[in-house]
Amino acid sequence: MILSTKKGYTLVELLVVVAIIGILAAIAVPQFMSYREQSYCLTIKNDLASLARHQESYFIENEIYLAATRNPDGSSNVPNQQWSSGVAVDSSTGDVNGWTLVASHPNCSKGPYTYDSSGGGIQ
Repeated sequence: MILSTKKGYTLVELLVVVAIIGILAAIAVPQFMSYREQSYCLTIKNDLASLARHQESYFIENEIYLAATRNPDGSSNVPNQQWSSGVAVDSSTGDVNGWTLVASHPNCSKGPYTYDSSGGGIQ
């Protein structure tokens, strides 16, 4: 007599595994999207903080602030400033008294962010 043993999973076991994966995905995907947006917003803030350092260095040597621009290749008219991918300069002013810049990113819903040298930080 030959004994046959069937190997495999039952339909119920497979459905339970699929349900667990679905629940985990429903929780993980929105969290991932939230973290992704936060990273785009932080990119703007990092670029503005970097610009502030470069503006102050430029001011020490030239006694004037520049109205910062963003070139298509990501470079700037402010020496040593490099903009991150996707960050847009919405408006910028600069003179002997200070500078202001408004920047945004298409994937950041919390922006645009403004840096005002007279206020001393990102608003």
